[in-house]
Amino acid sequence: MRQGYLRQVSVIARWELLRTLTTMGRGVLPAAIVLFILLVAASGFAAGSGVHLQDGIYRVGTDNTLAGQIIAEDTRFTVYTGTSAQISQSRLFYDVVILGNNVYYSDNEKGRAALTALERVYERYTALISAEEPDLYAAYPLWIDRRYEQSELDFTATERGERISPVPQRDAPTPRGPVQEVATPEPSVPHEPEVLREEITRSARQDDTVARYTSVIGQESELGTFRTPAQLAPPLPYDSIILIFVFIFPLYFTSQFYMMSIMNERIERRGEILLSAPYHPSAIIIGKAVPYFFLMIAISLVIILITALPLVVILPLIPVILFFLAAALAIGMLARSFKELSFLSIFFSTLATSYLFFPSIFANVHVVSLISPLTLVVLQIQGDAFGLTDYLYSTSLFFLTAGILLYMGAKNYTEERLFSLHQLIPRTLEFISACISKRYPVVSLGLLGALAIPFVFMAQMMALVLFFNLPMPLSLLLMIGYAAATEEVAKSIGIFTLAKILPGGLSWRLVFLGSAATALGFVAGEKLLLFATIAQVTESVFGSILFLSLDLLWMPFLLHAVCVAVIAIALKAGGFRWYIPGIFLATIIHVLYNLAVLGVIGL
Repeated sequence: MRQGYLRQVSVIARWELLRTLTTMGRGVLPAAIVLFILLVAASGFAAGSGVHLQDGIYRVGTDNTLAGQIIAEDTRFTVYTGTSAQISQSRLFYDVVILGNNVYYSDNEKGRAALTALERVYERYTALISAEEPDLYAAYPLWIDRRYEQSELDFTATERGERISPVPQRDAPTPRGPVQEVATPEPSVPHEPEVLREEITRSARQDDTVARYTSVIGQESELGTFRTPAQLAPPLPYDSIILIFVFIFPLYFTSQFYMMSIMNERIERRGEILLSAPYHPSAIIIGKAVPYFFLMIAISLVIILITALPLVVILPLIPVILFFLAAALAIGMLARSFKELSFLSIFFSTLATSYLFFPSIFANVHVVSLISPLTLVVLQIQGDAFGLTDYLYSTSLFFLTAGILLYMGAKNYTEERLFSLHQLIPRTLEFISACISKRYPVVSLGLLGALAIPFVFMAQMMALVLFFNLPMPLSLLLMIGYAAATEEVAKSIGIFTLAKILPGGLSWRLVFLGSAATALGFVAGEKLLLFATIAQVTESVFGSILFLSLDLLWMPFLLHAVCVAVIAIALKAGGFRWYIPGIFLATIIHVLYNLAVLGVIGL
């Protein structure tokens, strides 16, 4: 008697958890416990005595005993004192030599680094001396109140086909309207001198390099937004990214256990036991993923609590967790061996981290940053809230791709697919063929065209971030070519797979009806997802390049139908060896269409 679906998921989840703990218990779990204890001990030691990786790396020789004592307080320096003659005689032994009021350094990379470190020591020393002055405001006459403003850079696309350039300014600008004098505010620092003195002393004694990153999650300075000029530092765009890495690394690492679990089911056909059970394939893969999903949620919550971030940070991480698990399922089912599994997982991690991290750098700079859910985490770290619209912009592609990958995994979780030893590309085509009905191939091609949209957008968004920093004409041309090639490859996969699985290959009826169905599904999915999720991105000049074929529904439909038909005709007439030339020709047609829409070329 078949159990209920939720009951099936629950049974598989408990079995997976028990199996994982039992497997780890034999070898991995004791080692993990020992490593955890060592990590806690090392963290406690480092917190108590500091990290000493750079101790004694620079050698300083001086004839000034007092200067040597001050420099020796920095553990990076090993200080030698002696007479001027003694120090000069062995000057090549030292990285920095101080004789009287003169400082000499070795003309090499280490010597220059030692000089820079010595300058930091001197700056801290002068700050400590100045903080002891009776009249603090005489020692520090200038205090700066920092106020951050959100960037107002506008990348909105102008009318297509028109080149807009600023009007040259010939004369000095003159004010328009009434001119009013603005009163200078009274200079004041809303803190007591002793509080300022203590904060300056604390700031001078800490490691600025480490403090930059710990301040992201640490307590706010007692001075608030006020700083002395010496305490100012240019904003580092990676400060919040460092903290985000703390979230993402354990999540991706945990998803690898799910990937290994799927792979273990295929080794020596161990998964036959599950396949023989009266359980639905989707219940099996979801049940196996449930323990890892909740473990990743727990890890995220622990990090959120430790870093004192708001609990709403967990919301952008949920689609990332689902995406990691879905990708782990796909990789675990596609790889033939652990060697191939390692290659695919490394390749995926490179692409995924690029897509997640690069856009976050542009948080508060450009709307393109919203394509990554981690941008929402950065906004929360910076104290800026995000709304429901921003959440949909950032997470929809991840939810959709995760759902499609899980669906593909459930369709292919069969004995024939699970234990196949075909190579990667044929195996991938087998997975896609599971979603194609031989009875209704035209309908299947239309659905495949729609299902390809999230993956196409994700690939194009990654390119959008990569090309963002290139010069404008080059970046737009590269985006036009890349977007066209990506779409043609994605649209043709269904036709190519159908040609592989049909005994007689493609018929002329399937060539034309399949091309029309693929184009219809692609346009429908493109339009729906475009309006539902990333309308803001399309308002930028870069986004308009990606989606400039969507102005009129019949034009993009005709374009996609013609391009798919070109590839299908190439497959029908010349066989599979003409597939790449067909892709190339379809891409050229697509690029020419885009250039015509932009007004670069005339038709």
